[in-house]
Amino acid sequence: MLEMRPDCERCGVDLPADEGGAFICSLENTFCADCADALDERCPDCGGELLDRPARVGKLLAKHPASTTRHARAH
Repeated sequence: MLEMRPDCERCGVDLPADEGGAFICSLENTFCADCADALDERCPDCGGELLDRPARVGKLLAKHPASTTRHARAH
C-alpha cells in the first residue's frame, strides 16, 4: 500500500492524498508537478521515473489514511 506522503520532498508544498498533482517514483519519493517538471520527471534519489500518484478517496482513505510525516528537505 502506498504511503501517501503529505508533501513535496523538494519544495514542501502540501500534496493531499485525495487530490491529483503528486508524482512518485518506485521508492515512493514524492514531488509536486512543478518540481517533477523541474526534475525532468526523474527522481533525484533513485533516477527512476516520476509518475502520477493515484488519489486515495472515500472509505479507503478513512481506512488507510495518508502519512503525516513530512519529507521536505532543507535546501
